[in-house]
Amino acid sequence: MELQHSHDWNLSREEAIALQQSLRDKIITTDQLGEVRTVAGVDVGFEDGGDTTRAAIVVLSFPDLQIQERAIAHRPTTFPYIPGLLSFREVPAVLDALDQLQHLPDLLLCDGQGTAHPRRLGIACHVGLLTNLPAIGVAKSLLVGQHETVSDEKGAWQPLKHQGEVIGVALRTRSKTKPLYISPGHRISLETSIAYVLQCTPKYRLPETTRQAHKLASETPASELENLNVEKREESQLRLF
Repeated sequence: MELQHSHDWNLSREEAIALQQSLRDKIITTDQLGEVRTVAGVDVGFEDGGDTTRAAIVVLSFPDLQIQERAIAHRPTTFPYIPGLLSFREVPAVLDALDQLQHLPDLLLCDGQGTAHPRRLGIACHVGLLTNLPAIGVAKSLLVGQHETVSDEKGAWQPLKHQGEVIGVALRTRSKTKPLYISPGHRISLETSIAYVLQCTPKYRLPETTRQAHKLASETPASELENLNVEKREESQLRLF
């Protein structure tokens, strides 16, 4: 996978903030995505007391949301935990996991913020910009901004505003549950982001992309996953002949 706008990851806090400021104007928040046949979710966690970053990615067919491909990557954690700079801690492992996929997804739903970020460059923006993949930020909690009360029915939403700017929405993906915070990551508009998140959330509060990636990361050892991917590649090759 060839990266766009690649940069060093060994940065100080001040250098990371400056980089976010320089990258934010490169984010595209209009629809520049083609036909979406696959969507993917990523779950990032930490092992060994935080010394190892783990990224799990699950690719699903769209719109029927059936699992197509899975990947897990581990790498040493090199950036400290600093709110607002989490992408510098998490993205390197995400890129490693994406590199393991045979086919990149048409749309990435990231468990985290997109433009709903103090410097408008959350993890969905960062991953989307580096990979040039359309991406959406789907966060379980509010990082920055304010919104009015969201009504209880599924599909209801309210604009999320910060410093006079609409940076995302608070979206009710399931009746009478806490809203999710949706914002564009790259190459997609806010309105289209809402539509895709709702289509990827047929039953539960979280999109199937997020649920399946978390399930994979929690339940499947990396060694077992590699065996599964080998078997899947062999099956695909057999179908070609």
